[in-house]
Amino acid sequence: MLKTFILSALSAAAIVSSPITASAADLMAIITPSHDNPFFKAEAEGAAAKAKELGFEPLILVHDDDANKQNQLIDTAIARGAKAIVLDNAGAAATTAAVQKAKDAGIPSFLIDREINETGIAVSQIVSNNYQGAQLGAEEFVKLMGEEGPYAELLGREADTNAGIRSGGYHEVIDQYPDMKMVAQQSANWSQTEAFEKMQTILQANPEIKGVISGNDTMAMGAWAALEQAGRKDVIVVGFDGSNDVRDSIKAGGIKATVLQPAYRQAQLAVEQAKQYLETGKTGVEEKQLMDCVLINADNAAKLETFALKD
Repeated sequence: MLKTFILSALSAAAIVSSPITASAADLMAIITPSHDNPFFKAEAEGAAAKAKELGFEPLILVHDDDANKQNQLIDTAIARGAKAIVLDNAGAAATTAAVQKAKDAGIPSFLIDREINETGIAVSQIVSNNYQGAQLGAEEFVKLMGEEGPYAELLGREADTNAGIRSGGYHEVIDQYPDMKMVAQQSANWSQTEAFEKMQTILQANPEIKGVISGNDTMAMGAWAALEQAGRKDVIVVGFDGSNDVRDSIKAGGIKATVLQPAYRQAQLAVEQAKQYLETGKTGVEEKQLMDCVLINADNAAKLETFALKD
C-alpha cells in the first residue's frame, strides 16, 4: 500500500537538493497552505487520492503561506526526485523563482487555486474563475440586502492574487447600487481568528451595519461567530469557497450564502494533467484554465459535500 508522507518545513529545510533518482521515480509532491483551512485540506486529499489511483506515491507538504518554507519544500521535492509537483502557492510573485527552480531540475509544476505572475514556467495553472464567482456572490448579497444599507468587506491576504480578484468582482456588482454603503474594508488574511477580531472592531465602530461580504468562508465563519456573540444574527453574511462549515451554517439559518469553487476536482485535474504530460509531453489544454464557480444558498446547500455538489 502506498504511504502518504507528511513532512514539516523544519525537516524539509535540512534536506539538500540532489539529482533525481530512479528509486523515487513515481513520487508526486503535493504542496498547499495549512490544512487547518478545510479548502486546502480538500485539495491535498483530492490530489493524493487521484495520485494513488494513477500509480504515484503522494508526498504531502504544507508551506503555511510562507514563501521561504515553500522554497524549502520545492528543494525537498527536487531532493526526493519527485516526478511532478502539484502546488497551491504561497504568493504570485514569490513563487515564480521556486517553480522555475523545479523546472530547471526537470520537474514540471501544476498549479491549482492560485496563479503566478508568469506563464511558460508551470505546465498548468488551474484556478477557479474567481471574478465570475465573486460576481455571483455579490449579486446574492445585494439581493439579500434589499439593494441598500451599510456593509463591511473582509479581504484576504494582500499578497494573494485571488483576494484582489474577488474584491474586484464584488465591487463590479455592488458599486452599481448607490444605496449600498461600504463602511469598513479590512484584511483578515484568510484567518477565522483574525476575522473574529476584526468583526468585533468593525461592529463597535459601525453598530448600524447590515451585511458582511467576505473573501473566503474561513473569514465568514469568524465574522459570524463575532456577530452571534454580539447578538447580531440579523446581519447578512456571504462567504466564498463552499466549505462544509458554511454549508452547515446556511442550513441552520446563519450565514446566508457562499460561492463554491471546486477545490477537490481542481486538484484531481492537476494530477490527471501531470500524468498525461509525463507520458506524452503535453496536456492537450492551455496552461491557464478557469473553472466556473457555483452559488450556494439555502436552495442547494444540502447537496454540498467537501467542495463539490452531489447530484
